[in-house]
Amino acid sequence: MNPIRLLILISAVLNAASAADKLTGFPFQNETLHYNVNWPSGLSLGEATVTASHAGTVWNFGLALSVGIPGFPIADKYRSSSSGDLCSTELQRDLSHGAKKVLEKTTFDQTKGTAERQTLTPTGGGKSDLSFHGCGRDALAFWFFARRELGQGRVAPQETVFFGSGYSARLDYTGAMTIPVAEKPTVTDHLVARVKGPASDFTFEVFYARDPARTPLLIKIPVSVGTISLELVR
Repeated sequence: MNPIRLLILISAVLNAASAADKLTGFPFQNETLHYNVNWPSGLSLGEATVTASHAGTVWNFGLALSVGIPGFPIADKYRSSSSGDLCSTELQRDLSHGAKKVLEKTTFDQTKGTAERQTLTPTGGGKSDLSFHGCGRDALAFWFFARRELGQGRVAPQETVFFGSGYSARLDYTGAMTIPVAEKPTVTDHLVARVKGPASDFTFEVFYARDPARTPLLIKIPVSVGTISLELVR
């Protein structure tokens, strides 16, 4: 090979490797994101940590939520595992809402299009069967799938996601929106999530960074007393 062509090839490979090294966060690398959970007044209500890690083609996701509501503390842990295409294999929910404790596991069979939900509480438990078409996803897997789609210039299509029961989840992209991040104006991609389940119907807003990982910077959840916000603190 011509020496000059060889040098050009080596330079191209090194530059490509350098560019890849700069791709941080999901789906390029393992990720841990920390959020402050704030009251509508801005006072801290608690914190949330979202994680993503992979081993081979398997992705594992997690969400830990700690909210200090007086007289009703919340300490929830959610763990999800999925295949490389982010079809779920298992979802575990460990719920602690005041005096109420619930352990729950949903196991997905993607070949059969079924999921078995097992629930355990201090007073008993039970099992139920769920069904789905195509790729079955729990709420955590769908959350990361939506980010991956957005990073490729697409909005995830409406589908049924599982979080205990099945919920219809739809994302609407409303365009660019500038919000303060670390006291600096930051242009984000603004999406509205619309979720409807057997006994619930609600919406919330997500503001994504325009980085390759489409990092969620701010989440706004309307409640009866106003809007609770989850703000990324890294």
